[in-house]
Amino acid sequence: MSRKEIWYETLHAGFGQYFTIDQVLYHQKTEHQDLIIFENAALGRVMALDGVVQTTERDEFIYHEMLTHVPLFAHGAAKRVLIIGGGDGGMLREVCRHRGVEHITMVEIDAGVVEFCRQYLPRHNDGAYDDPRFHLVIDDGVNFVTQSNEKFDVIISDCTDPIGPGETLFTSRFYQGCARCLNEGGIFVAQNGVCFLQQDEALTSHKKLSHYFSDVSFYQAAVPTYYGGIMTFAWASNRPALRQLPVDTLRQRLAQSKIQCRYYNPDIHVGSFALPQYLLNALSAGR
Repeated sequence: MSRKEIWYETLHAGFGQYFTIDQVLYHQKTEHQDLIIFENAALGRVMALDGVVQTTERDEFIYHEMLTHVPLFAHGAAKRVLIIGGGDGGMLREVCRHRGVEHITMVEIDAGVVEFCRQYLPRHNDGAYDDPRFHLVIDDGVNFVTQSNEKFDVIISDCTDPIGPGETLFTSRFYQGCARCLNEGGIFVAQNGVCFLQQDEALTSHKKLSHYFSDVSFYQAAVPTYYGGIMTFAWASNRPALRQLPVDTLRQRLAQSKIQCRYYNPDIHVGSFALPQYLLNALSAGR
C-alpha cells in the first residue's frame, strides 16, 4: 500500500495539524488566493485557502449554526441579513432556514470560491444558492459596507483569518461600515479566531468595535477543525439586552421556527457568552 500524501496547515508557527489526502478534488490559485479541496477519511471534504483550513464536511455545522442562529434568534425579528464572505454556502444554508428572513445578501470577494464550492462542497449550501431570497454580490466586503445604501438587521462576517484578502475585514473602516449598514437594534457578528492562540486579534477587534457599538463582547464554540482551544465570535450591537435574553425566550423562538439543529440550542446560546478568565483579564487590561 502506498503512503498517502500529507497536507500541513501553516496557520501557526512552531506547531499545527495535518490531514491525510485521500484525493485532491481541486487545487489552483484563484484571482485572490490558493484554493485546495481534498478528501480526508476522518473529516470528509476539506477546503483550505492559502494554507489554512476553512471548513470540513464533518464539523462545519457547529461553526455555521453558531455564527447564524445566535444573532438571528437573539434579534428575534430579522428581515434582512448580510453575509460577508461565506462562499462555501454553509452560512447561507443556515440563514435560509429562518422563514421570517425576507432578503439575504452575500458579498464574496472571490467568485471562484463560490463556483468551486457549489461543485465540490454541495452539502454545505444544500440548495441554498437557489433560494429566491438570496442575492450574490462579488465585491470586497469593505467596499460594500462603506458604499451601500442598503440596511440590514443582522450582519454576519464569515471571514478568513486577518491575512491576505481577509485582513481588511478586521479594520476600523470595515466595522464602521457595518455599523452604518445596520438598522436600529441590529446585530453584527464575526469569526474572531481561537482566542487562546490569537488573543491579540480578539483584543484588537474589541477595541475597534467599541468605537462604533455600545455593547461589544464575544461568544464561543468548540469546533474541532480550528485547533488550539475554543473558537471565538465577535458580537456587537447597541442593545445589551439582546446578549442577555432569558433561555425561555430563546426556547420559544427556536420552537416556533421549527429549525432542527445539531449543535445549537438555547442553553448553548446562553452559555456561549461565558468567557474564560484569561480573556476577561486581557480585555479588562486593554481598556
